[in-house]
Amino acid sequence: MTPAAKAEERVEIHTDGSCSGNPGPGGWGAILTYRGHSRELSGGETLTTNNRMELTAAIRAIAALKRRVRAVLYTDSQYLKEGITRWLPQWKVRGWRTAAKKPVKNLDLWQQLDALLVGHEVEFRWVRGHTGHAGNERADTLARKGLEDHAREG
Repeated sequence: MTPAAKAEERVEIHTDGSCSGNPGPGGWGAILTYRGHSRELSGGETLTTNNRMELTAAIRAIAALKRRVRAVLYTDSQYLKEGITRWLPQWKVRGWRTAAKKPVKNLDLWQQLDALLVGHEVEFRWVRGHTGHAGNERADTLARKGLEDHAREG
């Protein structure tokens, strides 16, 4: 199989979270792309934080997968990327405590994400936000839309 064919067999996911105030009303957005087809997701919450919205975007994107897949998830959140790739394994070993022996913040969301990843092969990649990366810019737009839609419906 050629590298291009292999890449086509992966789901490409772009996620972003947004918050107006921190804490404050927030929104999340995600785009899933597979074999040239895209699905966009967004939503919001009344009182949340930027980190919770970043995590929620990833959770909603992974939850939307219809079968076990290989995927690359792009995020502009170092918190999400480092959390899932570096910190989470140690948190689990320490009973969901940080290196400073404090409870992990956003534990409910980290545990949801951890459970959803079982069976999937997901590579998390960080991209610098607001620098013209098309997927990240669209996810940001969706996150802001999620915030606005939630505020209108609220």
